[in-house]
Amino acid sequence: MIKSRQVILKRITPPFLRYALLTLVLLISLALIFVLSVYIGAWGKLPDKKSLAEFQHPRASEVYTADSVLIGKYYLNDRQPISYKNIPKHLINALIAVEDERFYEHSGIDYKSLLRVAIKTVLMQNKASGGGSTISQQLAKNLYPRSKTGIFYLTKDKIKEMIVASRLEDIYSKEEVLQHYLNTVSFGDNTFGIESAALKFFGKNAHSLNIEEAAVLIGMLKATYTYNPRVFPKNSLLRRNLVLNAMADEAFIKTLEKDSLVSLPLIINYKNFDHNQGLAPYFREEVRKQVLNWCKTQNEQGNSYNIYTSGLKIFTTLDYKMQVLAEEAMKTHMKALQKSFEKSYGNNAPWLTNNELILKTVKKSIAYKNLIQQGLNEQQAWDSLKQKKVMMLTSWEGEKELKKSSIDSVKHYMKFLNTGSISIDPGTGAVKTWIGGIDYKVFKYDHISQSRRQVGSTFKPIVYTAALENGIEPCTYFSAQEVEYQNLEGWSPSNSGNKDETFMNYSMKQALSNSVNTVAVKVLEKTGIPNVLEQAKRMGITADLPSLPSLALGTGEIGIEEMAGAYASYVNNGKAVKPILISGINNYKDSILDVFVPKISSVQAFSDENRQIMLEFMKATINEGTGARIRNTYGLKNDIAGKTGTTQNNKDAWFVALTPKLVHVTWVGLDNHEIGFKNTSLGQGASAALPIFALWMQKLNKDTSYNYITRANFINPDAAVISMLDCEPVKRDGFFKRLFKNPKKKKTKKFKQ
Repeated sequence: MIKSRQVILKRITPPFLRYALLTLVLLISLALIFVLSVYIGAWGKLPDKKSLAEFQHPRASEVYTADSVLIGKYYLNDRQPISYKNIPKHLINALIAVEDERFYEHSGIDYKSLLRVAIKTVLMQNKASGGGSTISQQLAKNLYPRSKTGIFYLTKDKIKEMIVASRLEDIYSKEEVLQHYLNTVSFGDNTFGIESAALKFFGKNAHSLNIEEAAVLIGMLKATYTYNPRVFPKNSLLRRNLVLNAMADEAFIKTLEKDSLVSLPLIINYKNFDHNQGLAPYFREEVRKQVLNWCKTQNEQGNSYNIYTSGLKIFTTLDYKMQVLAEEAMKTHMKALQKSFEKSYGNNAPWLTNNELILKTVKKSIAYKNLIQQGLNEQQAWDSLKQKKVMMLTSWEGEKELKKSSIDSVKHYMKFLNTGSISIDPGTGAVKTWIGGIDYKVFKYDHISQSRRQVGSTFKPIVYTAALENGIEPCTYFSAQEVEYQNLEGWSPSNSGNKDETFMNYSMKQALSNSVNTVAVKVLEKTGIPNVLEQAKRMGITADLPSLPSLALGTGEIGIEEMAGAYASYVNNGKAVKPILISGINNYKDSILDVFVPKISSVQAFSDENRQIMLEFMKATINEGTGARIRNTYGLKNDIAGKTGTTQNNKDAWFVALTPKLVHVTWVGLDNHEIGFKNTSLGQGASAALPIFALWMQKLNKDTSYNYITRANFINPDAAVISMLDCEPVKRDGFFKRLFKNPKKKKTKKFKQ
């Protein structure tokens, strides 16, 4: 046989043809050997049919509000695989028209296209001839991405993809191949699969895409960056129209329809699920932490869940519209407050003139710590941080690119007021709104979940509740006169009012509504510190509170969540709640994995009679006391009770609002606790914190869908309670007592421990 071939070759003349044919045979033999080597796995094991039949797509987990709005995702790659029935037919047609027009005719490899590529691209050097890869081959490439470049590796990978494509077509139907392809293909921006792309670029599910929108996304597959409609809208529009023309050429749409569609403008509704941006970023981060813990617990029990790949559907308690309105209200107030705050200090601001404080803050910065870790001494690190460079600085007017030093950056961010606010359903603890700070991109610290600050006068209702529970009548009168306590190193709490208060004796209702410090301390003294601490515990406060007389003025540090849960007891039959963020978790098939039930205290913290009395006290705070701006400045007529709070040296401003259906807590201050408000008029709770709630409630009042909240009324107090509160709010000292009392002289005594 071999001799006969040799004879045939010798008969071929001239000799160069013989050598050319010999070379061709040799090349074909080598090619066949190379293909065989790839097939048997000499260049890397190929997936068998079993592994191809069992592959699973990593799935992003989704976060939904209580009203079913998708507000975030957790993922390594943004991907939400969907079934074939949820992919619109016109999107399939668009894909086939531009990517693989003979898709239904081949079995994974389109030999006609390969021949076309070989002739036009290789021999005729026509780069516009297109590629020969079928959708099945592209799916193989998506499942097993290429890792190296170069002609050898490209050839090897092409052969590998052809083999895998044939195996895929043996396992899956044409519809299943299309489904898997559209669930794996990249659309750029770390987005994979048609469902995630539809949500990102058009804010809708894939099944809702119209023809022109489908054409935009299919058009991106040729070059995800070049044809990205957000980055290059003109390129995307041209590519979309090319896809529509291809659909008409393949008779998927009529020419008249195509002409109508290509005349439409390009309109996208881009939804960026960047963790730093979007609605409720602080809330989403806290949800992420809680779900990570949930996954850990589940995995310890033998389950296998991963927040980034398991495609969990996380249903939260957040109300979408309420959160939108809350963030709007916060930004409106904080922008104006920041301007007033900076103006109050002028050129003598501590972030400009207090070198010791600036140095201390710089040393806490990551930039400084990194330089020290690199081996620089303090002076060298400082000199390095003084070097100016182009950087982006954030302000309430937006981001600005400026030439500044790292020290300038630290000083810039030192001055920002921050905030934390939460609103919950007092009956269940369900979180309706959550604002952990003014800007998650810059200030990652969550003032709800991570911070505990002195609560100031917002602790006083707990003191007064304990007093009532321990038998002190609501019409008991306490002198507002300032007292110097001899056994407390001369500690002498004072009021912000006028000296005429020396002659005043306040009822408990009047004292609380006007936040009279001297009376609060006396109420605490009469009640007993242990009784007040016990009352706080019954109301869900777990913070370690100081067993000191200053407790009456809110020197204890408590988190915003705990304050909300404790105050909820006043409108939840005396029972505190623990705020909850997650209502349930499903898997990607929508099977229920877990349901989270409300965490309501089993202990009634106080009697219903005292609950009604305290509500009347706090209604008076809003109607005529320190929270009266709710009525006279913001014109709110809703049923509202509440309490303002301001800490020493105006470091922390608080406001708690109670309505029959909502509890809202707001804190405002600076992250650097060494800086406070310049004056009380600006830094008190009524000025710095109350407006965030008031502006938000104004917005809710305009939305009739929230009438069940905004028009809800407190139940009228019992007749017995009304009778118990029937007394003069203030009693003035008699003539002779005033005559012999020196308003400038403090009364001295020992505090009864």
